[in-house]
Amino acid sequence: MRIINSAEFDQYWKAPPQEEDETAVMQVIAAVRREGDTAVRRFAAQFDKSSPDVFEVPQDRISAAWQTLKATSPELSAALELAADHIRRFSALQKAQFVNFETELAPGLITGQQVLPVQRAAIYVPGGRAPLISSVLMGVIPALSAGVEEVFVVSPPQADGLPHTGIMAAAYLAGAGRVFAIGGAQAIAALALGTESIPKVDVIAGPGNKYVAAAKRLLFGAVGIDFIAGPTDVLIIADGSALNAADLVAVDLLAQAEHDIDARARALVPSRELADRVVVTLEKRLASLPSAATAGASLKAGGTIIIYDSQAAALRIANTIAPEHLELQVMDAEDWIPMLRNYGSLFIGSRAAEVLGDYSAGINHTLPTSGCARFTGGLSVRHFLKTLTTLRCSPGQGWDAALAAAERIAQAEGLMGHAASAAIRKN
Repeated sequence: MRIINSAEFDQYWKAPPQEEDETAVMQVIAAVRREGDTAVRRFAAQFDKSSPDVFEVPQDRISAAWQTLKATSPELSAALELAADHIRRFSALQKAQFVNFETELAPGLITGQQVLPVQRAAIYVPGGRAPLISSVLMGVIPALSAGVEEVFVVSPPQADGLPHTGIMAAAYLAGAGRVFAIGGAQAIAALALGTESIPKVDVIAGPGNKYVAAAKRLLFGAVGIDFIAGPTDVLIIADGSALNAADLVAVDLLAQAEHDIDARARALVPSRELADRVVVTLEKRLASLPSAATAGASLKAGGTIIIYDSQAAALRIANTIAPEHLELQVMDAEDWIPMLRNYGSLFIGSRAAEVLGDYSAGINHTLPTSGCARFTGGLSVRHFLKTLTTLRCSPGQGWDAALAAAERIAQAEGLMGHAASAAIRKN
């Protein structure tokens, strides 16, 4: 890993680029728009492990996947049930924050808000090297908690023409209405545009590769999306106060690095001594890690330990990086929190492992990457809700004043039709 001082950070840092192959993805979208299912099958044969004749998975296969998982892996099924319960309870609390209201701002001027779910949403779940079973729960449960009527899971077909069995099992547990064996940019295009057998949805959420990300960005407007996700990342701020500080930092860096070679694992530490101990520990742990090839390549390409000389320097660096995951492995974490503002999820204290957020604590693991935490948060019920406004009026001073103000502003903008619409109501 690279080790630098905080004074060198500005020369080292640049926001990671959003690498997207737009040309190829635009061709996929155009073909799906023209040919529908035919194009989806052709691209599946080209890019996926199989190209099924029928995209929708029968309901009995979905329920059978869950029953098989319960019978063959009772510990895993129990873990998924616990995670689902936590996600469901946390999502219900989020939903409770979105309320309908109506209030009279001034006499005769009554404004309001209605919070309504979208009708149909799709959760995209990658099914490649590491099928993300947990992402099913993280997407489906918030959508259902928001009140979405129809929630689909879409995931690439395996050799047997079906999504990974773990993904189907998780879809059953989460309560997804339908499951489709489609993947890649062609899946995003089919969901955004609709085909003969794939219904058009209102919102697409969930992680994917760079082609999926590009398709979501290009089709935004035709469909709602959560956000554009890039390579995953973590930033750990440590002060060495934990007894096994180097171990804790190293193991969490490795947990992030093993995602893929583009994952970025970084740490902020107060001394060269701790930095060196982290590197030594990383090397020892890496030697016995089954995913050593991926994690090692990731650490070599972008792993960084930054030595900070003050809390202010560490805070500035953390807010500049705006990490997807931010861990506070410090003694006085509460003193840091008010000054940290850019992160996808914050993990407070050495006990709050990022892996708990990934899987089982209840908070969502679909989070903004590539510095996007500067302006957005992670996936939640809000991505499946519409906040709509209402206005009703009755005679009163507030209504009169608002009409007069609207007429004057319209005149200033040269929109005399608008001005007439206000003026005709004044008397």
